[in-house]
Amino acid sequence: MRFSEIDLFGVYVAPIALLGALAWVTVIAMRRIAARIGLRRYVWHPSLFVFSVYLIVLSSIVLLAEG
Repeated sequence: MRFSEIDLFGVYVAPIALLGALAWVTVIAMRRIAARIGLRRYVWHPSLFVFSVYLIVLSSIVLLAEG
């Protein structure tokens, strides 16, 4: 994938914005799964945990899109 602006209905959008939205949707799904199996009670700081998982998912998506 070439990282250049994407024309979305006449508005140029940076590719990282779309990849960030995809990562956020993925993290939302992962949060629901984690809540269902009870993972949140083992996490010290839930917000920090969700943010770090988001960064991991986003960097993984960027690396997969690059390769």
